[in-house]
Amino acid sequence: MNFQRGRSKEEPEINLIPMIDVLLVILIFMMVTTTFSQIAELQINLPSADAEKQLQKPSEIVVGVDASGHYVINRVQLANPDVDALSAALRRAAGDQPDPVIVINADAQATHQSVINVMEASRMAGYSRISFATQSKNSK
Repeated sequence: MNFQRGRSKEEPEINLIPMIDVLLVILIFMMVTTTFSQIAELQINLPSADAEKQLQKPSEIVVGVDASGHYVINRVQLANPDVDALSAALRRAAGDQPDPVIVINADAQATHQSVINVMEASRMAGYSRISFATQSKNSK
């Protein structure tokens, strides 16, 4: 028996708008009250320096290495590409300078061993300041 013939049955509905409002308020509350810990932070004390102009330009010895493994030290070509000969030539080029900067101009096609030979020769000569010269792609 159906006593509610004339009445239509109402479907229950869930209103999601108030639930979304409550979730947004909770989200905002969590964002405001959360503190971010910096666990992976490093304590680094950076050195300070005066930005005065350098009084003396450091002396440079320019070493060129071409693709075939030939060496040039201050525009003088070496006949013997041995590491010991390179070291002696670096000492001669330095003269009485205490610690010159060795600038290596290596060809892009030069072998890795050629550059390592220059670095080893400068170590044998007692020079620890080495720099590599590069050029930008636009300056060709």
